[in-house]
Amino acid sequence: MPGPRNLITDVAGLKVGNAQDLGLRSGVTVVLPDHPAVVAVDIRGGAPGTRETDALDPSNLVDQFHGVVLAGGSVFGLAAADGVVSGLSAAGRGLTILGAPMPVPVVPAAILFDLANGGDKAWGLESPYRRLGLAALRQAAVAFALGNAGAGTGAQAGTLKGGLGSASVVAGAVQVGALVAVNAVGSVTLPDSAVFWAHALEWGDEFGGRRPGRAEAVRPPDYGLPSDGKLGAHTTIAVVATNVALDKAMARRLAIMAQDGLARAIRPAHTPFDGDTVFALSTGDLPMAEPRALELARLGHMAADCLARAVARGVYAAETLGSLRCYRDVWNA
Repeated sequence: MPGPRNLITDVAGLKVGNAQDLGLRSGVTVVLPDHPAVVAVDIRGGAPGTRETDALDPSNLVDQFHGVVLAGGSVFGLAAADGVVSGLSAAGRGLTILGAPMPVPVVPAAILFDLANGGDKAWGLESPYRRLGLAALRQAAVAFALGNAGAGTGAQAGTLKGGLGSASVVAGAVQVGALVAVNAVGSVTLPDSAVFWAHALEWGDEFGGRRPGRAEAVRPPDYGLPSDGKLGAHTTIAVVATNVALDKAMARRLAIMAQDGLARAIRPAHTPFDGDTVFALSTGDLPMAEPRALELARLGHMAADCLARAVARGVYAAETLGSLRCYRDVWNA
């Protein structure tokens, strides 16, 4: 069942910080482990924007990471990681490298496109994202807002307002959580329906409790894309996390399996117009059960379902922003 907060911070040792600018209609989200963590990534979208993802390859040297950044702003949003890196280093967190006069944090990041949402983007030569990254780091806590918050502030999901979503699942001592900024070209609901594609995975009424009726059961699939969507202006970015000890190769498999959560909650997912990117993070607090391959498969299954729920929760929590109407306004939920 979900953890006590139903947030990714139900994985012990994690905090999340959000910073947003409603005039800008954009923001930044930081996932901050209490201690350096194992991180890996899987990228399935056709238009990704990332930083430090090559360092996450299991064949490369660094195996401890100090945070993960999700940001709006397209390529400009990658500067959010600069603020996070500077803040962490000033706090004494990072790699100790012989001869370096300061700690060197390694902070992977991914961005989504929200430049065309009507916000004030006239920032001149210096974008606001470094400042927002540092502000998000300072706000890191176990409780945080969903919907129009952080990297989900200016997001769009098909024809609906997108947002920041999170969910968790706990099975005995095993903790799994997901965090996602939903900015997909595809739809999160059945055609012409208020029912989320992820409805079968919902716990209670965490995203409204709507179930398909007879009309939805016989409705043919819609293979089009939203007519008022902005092709090339999307991307869903996410972090899944667990307290189970994984190495980088195992974490990469977790990220690969977790991508199925996007496909369960968004149709279509992983399009040429999205940059769908999922990071997987392990705090390493719980030894992995044997047989390890079977336990990893179970974790991946949990993470995918958790991410699908987080997608729906993010859209359900979002609020209308400008001309972009939210789920609850459209469907009177």
